[in-house]
Amino acid sequence: MKPRKSAMLISCAWQTSLDRQAALVGYSNLGRRKAFDLRTRNKRADKARKREIHPSSETEGATIGSGTRVWQFCIILPQAQIGCDCNICAHVLIENDVVIGDRVTIKSGVQLWDGTRIEDDVFIGPNATFTNDRTPRSRKKRSLLVTRVQRYATIGANATILPGLTIGQAAMVSAGAVVTRNVPSHALMIGNPARRKGWVCLCGETLRDVGLSCQCGKRYERGADGLAPVS
Repeated sequence: MKPRKSAMLISCAWQTSLDRQAALVGYSNLGRRKAFDLRTRNKRADKARKREIHPSSETEGATIGSGTRVWQFCIILPQAQIGCDCNICAHVLIENDVVIGDRVTIKSGVQLWDGTRIEDDVFIGPNATFTNDRTPRSRKKRSLLVTRVQRYATIGANATILPGLTIGQAAMVSAGAVVTRNVPSHALMIGNPARRKGWVCLCGETLRDVGLSCQCGKRYERGADGLAPVS
């Protein structure tokens, strides 16, 4: 009986410790099972936030945020800056003077050259092409142009973005389009050269209503740089 009593005391002390920890985080009367679940969720969250870099990729010296995954055969130069929770797919090249925000998806075969700025929540499709020099010559040094892709924008597969341009917020550049001028926010760009063929909602659907409203419930109004959501 004594060993059983000792075990019960240890169990009670362990449960009391868990209750105190629960009280510190704003919970009261948590049972043993709930306290265990809380700790398990925290461990899973910590694990999900860790960087995952494939051993075949070269990323030494680059700034890469937590939760970002870098797949096979990527080259990220030392001064590049990449945010959190990004997905960098196989065979991607990122040069030194490149800044990438959080939650960005870059599909395979993309090269981001010096001067590229990618904001949060951007999607870049496979083999999309960026440039940074309007008059390139071999072994000639000149100042490179900055290309910006603003938040929530989408660049379709095999699209080409000429240097020094800005892709507006939540804009949609279709597959194979050649962008030669700045793109307004929420614009749908199609063709070579790319022309605006409509407007898109933040959810990705085309705005077919004359009133610039989407079936998801969002509404927009025209502004100087494209569309802006109606609050």
